Amino acid sequence: MMPQHSGVGGSSGFRDQDGFGGQGEIPFHLGAFYRLNDAVLGKSRGVLSPQNSLWPHSAGWFRRLLHKPKPSSVESLKSSHSASSSPSSSSSSAKSSSSSPGTSLATSSISLSPVSALDINASDSPRWDKSYDVCICHSEGDVELVEELVSYLEGQPESFRCFLQLRDAVAGSAVVTELCDAVQNSHCWVMLITPGFLQDPWCRYQMHQALAEAPMANGRTIPVLKDVDRKDYPRELRNIYYIYMALKEQSFRQIRDTVMRYLQGLCQSSTKRME
Repeated sequence: MMPQHSGVGGSSGFRDQDGFGGQGEIPFHLGAFYRLNDAVLGKSRGVLSPQNSLWPHSAGWFRRLLHKPKPSSVESLKSSHSASSSPSSSSSSAKSSSSSPGTSLATSSISLSPVSALDINASDSPRWDKSYDVCICHSEGDVELVEELVSYLEGQPESFRCFLQLRDAVAGSAVVTELCDAVQNSHCWVMLITPGFLQDPWCRYQMHQALAEAPMANGRTIPVLKDVDRKDYPRELRNIYYIYMALKEQSFRQIRDTVMRYLQGLCQSSTKRME
């Protein structure tokens, strides 16, 4: 289609051969267009012919020029895209790290919480509000396993403070007093539930004291099952997930990460209250 115009300085409409312009026509200034034609085609001013081999290229170039977005809008789109994509990537990484059951919780605990070990060990950390990080509730028949667990936790970079009854109980004190003080002065309580634990009335007593101190499943009570069927799991703990000790080293890491997560959450809550 030939361009129609009313004069050199007037406005008119144009539609190229591929139907550019949709249902309407594109207005432009003829004088500017003819000067562009002179520069591109190297010819004198005149009406362009569709038979000219350079006509589609010049028309396409002019169409792109009219619809080229502003650099500022492109940059803003890139910035908004990057800003909106970063939370999704972080959430997907958090899902992938936390959705693998039976694996170590070390990576998930780091990715789920921005609080570092340095913050937990800070002098003003609420961690120091209690004398112990972990109290191990166990039967007398499980002392050897508990000593291994305590040695593992105390040897971590965080130097978890553990209450071990045979080591830390005050000689001459009443058993009830020592058990209650251990629960009240500890952030978390590991319940090593074995056949001996189920038959020991003092273990039951300390478990009830811990549940009375924190009845909700907030991460402080950490049940660990060993050589016990699921049907024998104490009813008092049915609303709390437990760690099944199949591999000792892996279970130790899970206990460590659970305690770490609770202390991290404790520091985060304290920081928010201060703000």
